[in-house]
Amino acid sequence: MNRLPITLSIVALACIITLIVSVVLGVASAARGGWLDNVLQGIATFSYVFPAIVLGIVLVYLFAIVLRWVPAIGFVPMEESFGGWFASVILPAVVLSIGGIASLAAQIRGSMIDELNREYVRSLRSRGVSEMSILLKHTLRNAAGPGLTTFSLMFISMFGASLFVEKIFALPGFGTYGYLATIQGDLPAMLGVSLFSVGLVVIVNLLVDLANGWLNPKVRAS
Repeated sequence: MNRLPITLSIVALACIITLIVSVVLGVASAARGGWLDNVLQGIATFSYVFPAIVLGIVLVYLFAIVLRWVPAIGFVPMEESFGGWFASVILPAVVLSIGGIASLAAQIRGSMIDELNREYVRSLRSRGVSEMSILLKHTLRNAAGPGLTTFSLMFISMFGASLFVEKIFALPGFGTYGYLATIQGDLPAMLGVSLFSVGLVVIVNLLVDLANGWLNPKVRAS
């Protein structure tokens, strides 16, 4: 329980960053197209292929050593200082989110393009509904189902990949605890880590199913 809040803080902030950036990139790519679509896809692809470990080292050197905006290592609990907590988790969260932005943005872009070509969108435009309203209130909601599924898988992968981020930034998180338990042969700790991880997967999948039902009445009815 001492280590879990550290990992959950990093993963939760990484999910927020991934979700916001991916939705912006995906919607803008689908709505605008042309050179903007090519540029955004290039950025998303670069974020996918760029090694996260190298990015972490670069960010530590730039923002922690050169600019001294954030600490290079360590963790500050939120109850002690919100600013200190944010400064200690922002770089690990960015490193953890960089790979997932590309896949989620591509998923949202493809779903948005499919929705924008449907008949109801042409009907809404013929009735004078604003393009922003069509994008945010209608097509994005209908296209969110596949993106949510991808997002749930991404959350699980982020939780597993948090070990590497904790190693880079010297954070005593849940992933490091599981790693130490494994190399030390601590069987009860290993079983506890495995049991909690499986339970987390079940809970996340359940929440995604509930969110899909809320967004899509057809899924809710079935």
